[in-house]
Amino acid sequence: MGHTVEVEVLTKQGCHLCEEAVAVTREACAEFSVTFIEHDITEDATLLASFAEEIPVLRIDGRVRDFWRIDPQRLRRLLREATAGS
Repeated sequence: MGHTVEVEVLTKQGCHLCEEAVAVTREACAEFSVTFIEHDITEDATLLASFAEEIPVLRIDGRVRDFWRIDPQRLRRLLREATAGS
């Protein structure tokens, strides 16, 4: 049994790039039957300190994979690779 792929989108309120990132991530994750979590960085001081200038940030299995604009093709490739071992 493979591991569950953990996909996170770090966002903050009123960020239009964040809304786009969540939409792109939702669509790509649905294709791979992967759920994702949206974290508002303003609710977590550690995330806010680390990522305030980079959001939205895409993390897969805890590793930052993209920020500002999420590339749908790249995201699909990363998800394909991440789910291949499951």
